[in-house]
Amino acid sequence: MESLAISLVDAVPVLSGVPLWTITLLVMVVVAAAVLTFALTYSGLATYVERKVAGDIQARIGPNRVGPVGILQFLADGIKLLLKEDIIPAKADRFLFILAPYLVFIGSFAAFVVVPFGMGLIASDLNIGIYYVMAITSLVVVGVMLAGWASNNKWALLGGMRAAAQIVSYEIPVGMALIPAVLIAGSLSLQDIVRSQGGLFGIFGWNLFHNPFTFFSFFLYYVAALAETNRTPFDIPEAESELVSGYHVEYSGIRFAFFFLAEYGDMFVVSSLATACFLGGWHVPFLNAEALPAVWGNLFSLGVFLGKTLSLVVLMMWIRWTLPRLRVDQLMRMSWKYLVPLTFFNLLGVSLWLLLFQGRGVPQMIASLFG
Repeated sequence: MESLAISLVDAVPVLSGVPLWTITLLVMVVVAAAVLTFALTYSGLATYVERKVAGDIQARIGPNRVGPVGILQFLADGIKLLLKEDIIPAKADRFLFILAPYLVFIGSFAAFVVVPFGMGLIASDLNIGIYYVMAITSLVVVGVMLAGWASNNKWALLGGMRAAAQIVSYEIPVGMALIPAVLIAGSLSLQDIVRSQGGLFGIFGWNLFHNPFTFFSFFLYYVAALAETNRTPFDIPEAESELVSGYHVEYSGIRFAFFFLAEYGDMFVVSSLATACFLGGWHVPFLNAEALPAVWGNLFSLGVFLGKTLSLVVLMMWIRWTLPRLRVDQLMRMSWKYLVPLTFFNLLGVSLWLLLFQGRGVPQMIASLFG
């Protein structure tokens, strides 16, 4: 942030007399507001897209009343939730009940800070970007458990316990599936990981095609991430037929909206990690965005990154309305008996590959044969 503030002072000489810490603070506020605005707008539009996807799969139209083709439906839903009565159960733990949705919301949207939207479009390029995402999203577990406990409702408590167990169980394969990208790039920075996938090989420069093990890593990661975000077929904590919507059953109005927005925020975060770590981030085949003028390069890279990420988000929506829900025992067995061992042996395979072939991938090895 300080480097951005210095660049701003250089570009606007009239600010040279203002203390640097003041400009840095202002830049932080503006960047935070921009990230939050994008996150909230995305979440609102994602609800509209999901309802349209659901309608298409179920042979109906979906929302079509508010605005052109119903695109303003999410604004109407937001206003409705704001105007709804905010009810707190009489025997609930009031403080924890109020705190829980904010923890879940913060845990989801704080991760947007390190998402590499483009060449220079990242709020904070931390050198521990992946660690940061894994750590900050762990707040969701705390918020979910608090929501279940504080509601003083047995169904909410069961839903909270299931959600916490599920998220913790699937964080392990998610983290292990991302390590191959870290080993290849030699950095935990998401921006460095994206840059390591550029070059002359086009799509084959992406980590997805680096070696057979990284190709497998992508699918392991996506399945585990789908479960970590509590999406169907892994939405056991919110099973309406047995838990009456799960840990947020006692929430209404804007507090319920925080849980709802956090779910779509999580979908974007895990999809953006897949894009950055396996799908080349903002790189596209045979076109170097860094060779374009700064403004156009940033806009182009932003469009590419959002296109890849939102495609994965829509795929999550499609899966939700296509596959049936798993049972609790099937869900936990899938993590501990299949995904955890598979990601472990896959990580071992990637490590041996990088050791034996000095870090070169399949495209580099093929190029060396003909070079």
